[in-house]
Amino acid sequence: MSTLVSGYDAALFDLDGVIYLGPDAIDGVPEALADLRAGGTRLGFVTNNAARTPAAVAEHLRDLGIDASDSDVVNSTQATVRMLQGKLPEGAKVLVVGTDALATQLAEGGFVPVSALDEEPVAVIQGYHPQLPWSLLELGAIAVQRGAAWFATNPDQTRPTERGILPGCGGQVDLIADCVGHRPPMAGKPFRPLFDETLLRLGATHPVFVGDRIDTDIIGAGNAGMDSLFVFTGAHGKYDLAAAEPIGRPTHIGYDVSALLAPVREVETVGNGFRCAGAEAWMVDGRAVADAVPQDIDGQLDLLWCVLHAVWRFQADGKDLLARLDRLR
Repeated sequence: MSTLVSGYDAALFDLDGVIYLGPDAIDGVPEALADLRAGGTRLGFVTNNAARTPAAVAEHLRDLGIDASDSDVVNSTQATVRMLQGKLPEGAKVLVVGTDALATQLAEGGFVPVSALDEEPVAVIQGYHPQLPWSLLELGAIAVQRGAAWFATNPDQTRPTERGILPGCGGQVDLIADCVGHRPPMAGKPFRPLFDETLLRLGATHPVFVGDRIDTDIIGAGNAGMDSLFVFTGAHGKYDLAAAEPIGRPTHIGYDVSALLAPVREVETVGNGFRCAGAEAWMVDGRAVADAVPQDIDGQLDLLWCVLHAVWRFQADGKDLLARLDRLR
């Protein structure tokens, strides 16, 4: 049986909301990843979160029962370091508005992390910090106002966790932006540097990217020319998909990462509507309608794929039908 992943030389995964929520693996993910590895698929784990080193992330994955080496993990700091190496001289002093892990990786990349204004940093590097000190934000804002260049690892406004959706790096970046009147260059998703860094480190040429967010994962994959699989285990859902602009429309949808091991969900045009497996939706007076809504998740995903194509291709009003897909968030 041909599977979705068989058309690619690697599968690349976002972490929060795709592989785990907080400290816990999403149900079925370790088993699905083991099956992918057993089938010969190269796996890479790609995260915007700069609060931990790749080694720490890999250790977390192994604690969850997922086979992962340190080199399988690529984070936004690695891409940020490569970006900085093209913009700052080696040995440049940088004020770190982030965790010790961010500072460690910056030092490994040839920069000198500092924590005080009197050390005259030439740049401010900001990354997500789960207990960000207010005083550190103030130092960053002052340094930028005094002329330091400003860079940030990623723009994620939120993070999906086992406790709910929480503020992310983007919200912390906004606080400095409000003080200085502009926003920093970033290397993380949806910007291309992190995707290029991942391909360079993993040696993949035709991967599929698996993510739960339109604004970072799916748009980022589109910016990098990669196919994508959207999953429903994290931050975004069916209404976000329906509202997505063309660059944010995934190549595939599936409930979770196990969709990589299933056949490709194909949709075909039928008259003034669409068919996917046993599900159909068509247009009536500008609205997407269907005779019946399946009760199982796979059936609802099939119908959703039809509805999305009607919305994307014909600007159909799909709100009523989307609301009836009660197995999907």
